[in-house]
Amino acid sequence: MPSVCLYFQVHQPLRVKKYRVFDVGRDADYFNDNSETNLNNARILRKVAEKSYLPASLTFLELLKKHPEFKISFSFSGVLLEQLEQYAPEVIEVFKKLVATGRVSVLGETYYHSLAFFYSPQEFERQVKLHEAKIKKLFGLKPKVFRNTELSYRNDVGVWAEKMGYRGVVTEGWDHYLGWRSPNFLYRPKGAKKIKLLLKNYRLSDDMAFRFGEKSWKEYPLNAPKFAQWVNAINGNGHLVNLFMDYETFGEHQWADTGIFEFLRHLPGEILKHPNNNFVTVDEAVKKFPVSGDLDVPHILTWADTERDLSAWTGNEMQRSALERIYALEPKITKIKKKNLTESWRRLQTSDHFYYMCTKWFADGDVHAYFNPYASPYDAYIAYMNACHDLELRATMV
Repeated sequence: MPSVCLYFQVHQPLRVKKYRVFDVGRDADYFNDNSETNLNNARILRKVAEKSYLPASLTFLELLKKHPEFKISFSFSGVLLEQLEQYAPEVIEVFKKLVATGRVSVLGETYYHSLAFFYSPQEFERQVKLHEAKIKKLFGLKPKVFRNTELSYRNDVGVWAEKMGYRGVVTEGWDHYLGWRSPNFLYRPKGAKKIKLLLKNYRLSDDMAFRFGEKSWKEYPLNAPKFAQWVNAINGNGHLVNLFMDYETFGEHQWADTGIFEFLRHLPGEILKHPNNNFVTVDEAVKKFPVSGDLDVPHILTWADTERDLSAWTGNEMQRSALERIYALEPKITKIKKKNLTESWRRLQTSDHFYYMCTKWFADGDVHAYFNPYASPYDAYIAYMNACHDLELRATMV
């Protein structure tokens, strides 16, 4: 009897505008490009809200009303919630209605969608607490399951989450670490005692998130009955099917004309036709199912690219230089304690900035193109480093 756990990452960064060397010392706003360009964060956010967030959320609201057994989970970055409050408050209201059904869980994460766990544990904890406060304010609840940025995980993430009182952590169910074992069970992080790992079933998740509209795919076209059959096939060989993906899957990565919304409307009903199937939230999953042994993940694991590591963010010298530059500012920024400086510094930690500097191509190229407003990784690097230089000057002048 596999329970289905649908989880969605909802995040959009504040992209650094075309910040030139001539702007250093003159312009302290690194993110707001008021022209109608690809670097206009407000325009991007409204576009994504119209094409994806609103239609997907309204569809899920309909499905929750139609199917009392249906349940879903969300992970919202704080920087995304801020933008929705400013540019698309109607989306926030629909998310509140979803959570108010009592059948939607919200996960914990870093407020600024950063990689701080691997660069500054102190800053990481500060951002997690900021995120908890934001979720409490908007939705009236405290997350029980943790998700690090881009599902980035290592054994010490699980140990830390247990120490902080979380009951579960979600990450990628990658074959390299699982070996012969299945992602359709729960595991215990090595070094932890009680906390549980929920592992993404990447094959089924990616069928929906990436392959759905691919006409060259041998399973095209994918419909809800066919997908439900794949879920049913796990009966007797797993407790849980974790379908984790970006929320932009619906309407943006897979446009409406691919049939993705029609697929979504029929999916719960098709899965529930099997008497042994049901849906759970991430909170319910960690409470309901036992662990099936320890899982040792000694090196950083993510859900990105073919390598499933941090190389999409740290794979070249530009990225490593930019990361080193921003985190080197921590002692000065935290000592000054100026709200505007701290906020700029944290916004510059968002992982997307380094993702846009990625020079990996081939199989990973299309993934890196999503919402990337820069002509090249080098343009992203130049704008980012100019902004860092200005932030350093501002911090020095205080």
